[in-house]
Amino acid sequence: MLPPLRVGQARLLQVATRLVRAAALLHELRSIPKVGQGTADGVGRKNNNWPTDMCIKIAIVHDIAEAIVGDITPSDGIPKAEKSRREQEALNEMCEVLGGGSTAEEIKGLWEEYENNSSVEANLVKDFDKVEMILQALEYEKEHGKVLDEFFLSTAGKFQTEIGKSWAAEVNSRRTNGCGQN
Repeated sequence: MLPPLRVGQARLLQVATRLVRAAALLHELRSIPKVGQGTADGVGRKNNNWPTDMCIKIAIVHDIAEAIVGDITPSDGIPKAEKSRREQEALNEMCEVLGGGSTAEEIKGLWEEYENNSSVEANLVKDFDKVEMILQALEYEKEHGKVLDEFFLSTAGKFQTEIGKSWAAEVNSRRTNGCGQN
């Protein structure tokens, strides 16, 4: 019998919701024309150049680690190295529960890819994670009338992909133009 993971049902539901959002965003990417691709080239067919399957795998592994240790935000004041150590420990625990083997090795590899920014896919997932964070902050500002500058400041200038930069710019534009206010 496998030992239970230390994850509550509410947290698992939250992670599942995030994964569905991430999958929907990745699905939308397939229809965005690439540089040099005419508008007509993208009409009526999906752009399959986006590495959606790999992005989804990386996002799942990242969110599993967060589900176990909790979603550490800038306001928590926890250094990046400590956050990384906690997530690594959580993944090691999960891989032990899985009994090791090739699946556990793949999970560890995907997490390291994310942590080390060692692929385009990892960069894209990191950008999605940041966009989701500032979008949630914007929604919270609107609903509760609070100013949450620390979330926006913590991501400023840290987007690595063009799509991430454009989505962050859109969220920031909505915030600046009052879409985040009551």
